[in-house]
Amino acid sequence: MKKLLVTGGAGFIGTNFVYYWLDKYPGDRVIILDALTYAGNRQNLVRAEKNSKFEFVHGNILDQELVETLLEKYDIDTIVHFAAESHVDRSITGPDEFINTNIIGTHSMLKAARRIWLDKKPKEHRFHHISTDEVYGTLTSSDPPFSETTPYAPNSPYAASKAASDHLVRAYHETYGLEVTTSNCSNNYGPYQFPEKFIPLMITNILNNRPIPVYGDGKQIRDWLYVDDHNRGVDLILDKGKIGETYNIGGNNEQCNLAIVNLVCPIMDQMFDAFPELARRYPNAPPSTGRPSATLIIHVEDRAGHDRRYAINADKIFSALGYEPKVSFEQGIRRTVQWYIDWEHWWKKLI
Repeated sequence: MKKLLVTGGAGFIGTNFVYYWLDKYPGDRVIILDALTYAGNRQNLVRAEKNSKFEFVHGNILDQELVETLLEKYDIDTIVHFAAESHVDRSITGPDEFINTNIIGTHSMLKAARRIWLDKKPKEHRFHHISTDEVYGTLTSSDPPFSETTPYAPNSPYAASKAASDHLVRAYHETYGLEVTTSNCSNNYGPYQFPEKFIPLMITNILNNRPIPVYGDGKQIRDWLYVDDHNRGVDLILDKGKIGETYNIGGNNEQCNLAIVNLVCPIMDQMFDAFPELARRYPNAPPSTGRPSATLIIHVEDRAGHDRRYAINADKIFSALGYEPKVSFEQGIRRTVQWYIDWEHWWKKLI
């Protein structure tokens, strides 16, 4: 039986992780620490609040004293550290918050873990750090995918802040013996993702008859991973991962942005054909007026420092831990489209 402290548990991936964990391990205790910034939403956790094994704490990872108190009060043995500023565009216009949260905040967490787990009351423990494939930089069309040994070459303030946090986690293991693991994941998508992100932005813009912006030529390539496939990977690392190791979690699913738009648009059109009541709910959406959703696509100026391609080599977690993604890309997109249609009350407040 584990006692987990999940940072950023009211955000997109953290929320999905909390539900994944509570459903799979009903005997475990799960404590959430979240500052409830713009991307953290307490309403995400309404169902979890009914579980006696769950508790929410409104607080900041920069508050080392609070983190130490939580580690002691709940006898925490596992930290799953999701909390991070993660939107690249925001990091370009306002990098300071990314430095504070992603670097200084992670260091605060590490200091708290070291003090309680190593210095004050030594015990078996795990600090699992969630990172991103963006720390590796960019690839050409012919480059091999990123592996765990690919040199870091971050190109945005967001990626640089995550790279720094990765190095701090490694240093606390090598220097102090903190029992850590790190996972670098590819682009996640699924329920509860903040509407500014690429896939939910497309879905909600179609429903609201707003343009679908595509950066540049739309041929930027990412490896896409359904959020619960990511969480299954984290679960395996916590269960069987080797202390001090890094594992890439990917979907073996490279897609360019334009291809994703051209997948989502017809699926939205099909949903309106299958469920005529959607036209009553969204009378201005293109499918309600007889137009394809794709008529909303516009190309906009590419953003600064936009990496051309990310791709994950996940052979290590496949072979060492028996991981494989279970949700195909089309399955995941259809589930995601359905969720945003069903949960209009959630995203309407955020756009």
